[in-house]
Order: sequence, then structure tokens, then C-alpha cells
Amino acid sequence: MSTEAKQRAREAARRRRDSTHAALKTAAPALIASNFLASVPLVEGNCIAGYAAIGSEADPTELLLRLSERGYSCLLPRVATRGMPLVFGFWHPGDELVPGDHGTREPKPDAPEGRPDIVLVPLLAFDAQGRRLGYGGGYYDRTLEKLRREGRRVIAVGVAFSAQEAQDLPEEEFDARLDWIVTEKGAKAFTPPAGGQE
Repeated sequence: MSTEAKQRAREAARRRRDSTHAALKTAAPALIASNFLASVPLVEGNCIAGYAAIGSEADPTELLLRLSERGYSCLLPRVATRGMPLVFGFWHPGDELVPGDHGTREPKPDAPEGRPDIVLVPLLAFDAQGRRLGYGGGYYDRTLEKLRREGRRVIAVGVAFSAQEAQDLPEEEFDARLDWIVTEKGAKAFTPPAGGQE
């Protein structure tokens, strides 16, 4: 898919997400949290990286609050260097966030850093094979590739509205697939591609 075609796909996906967010924004966070906790396998001591939602992104804050209440460590991403993998700072409910690149909110630069076992991933669209259409910056692709290369298991969980599902999204060599998708309607695990990322 050409860069121009991919950009058109992003614009169409953003319109779908905006419309769904307007209809579901008050109900979706609790449903997403419940579906995650009922489906995604957690191990005592797991560290979960979320994100501070911007715009019409599906909001994982309720999930992070519930995880924190259950004793799990939570992280939020920070862009330390443009074009490089994200770093993750520990986050507790009530912690102050500061403005980051691309309109994000992130932990303060002096927040202690951690390595996630599970990464909650924002997106514009996803498909039935675990492909994800992101924003084009490649931050999560680079981050997941780095974490997976380190040899320790990391689970990438897309957080989205069910209406964000698309058909056969394009995939480039550097694109990192999702292990799970969680929406307001349920959760689904994806089978890794042959020779994939296990």
C-alpha cells in the first residue's frame, strides 16, 4: 500500500473511531476494563503499560485503576528520544502527568522506569489477524520489537472500540502484530503468524 493510500486509510479509520467514541465514551472504559480482566492472562507481579488517551482513543484509565487496586504495577509511556523506542515510567493513580510529543501526556522525566510484561496499545484500526493501523510514527512497532528482541515474553494488547475492526490491513516488515484485542464487546487472542513473534 502506498504512503498516500495508507494515509487515506488512517483518515477513514479516525472518522470511524471519532463517531464511535462520541456514542460510547461514557460506557466503554468500564466494559473494556471488565473484558480485559476476564480474558487476558495475568500473573502475580506483572507490570502493565497503559497510555493516557488523547482525542477519541479508547480510554484504558479505568482498567489501569482496577489493575492498580489489585496490586499490579502500572506504567505509562514517554518519548525520551524522537524516532526511538518508548520508555515507560511507573504510574500510580493521582500521579501528575506532563505534556509530551504529539499531544500526549506522560510521566515526569524523573519517574522511575520499568519494563512491561503487557503493553496496552492505542490504534486507529485492527483486523482479524492482529494487524494494527497506527499513526505512522512507528513508536509502538519499535518498542514492541525491542522488548521482544530482549527475549522476555511481552504481550501486546490493542485497546479499541469494536467498530475499529477493518479487513486485511496492510502490513510492512517492521509492523508489530498484536497478541490480543480488547473492546467494549469482548476480548480476542490472535494466533501468532508462522515463524512469528513468540
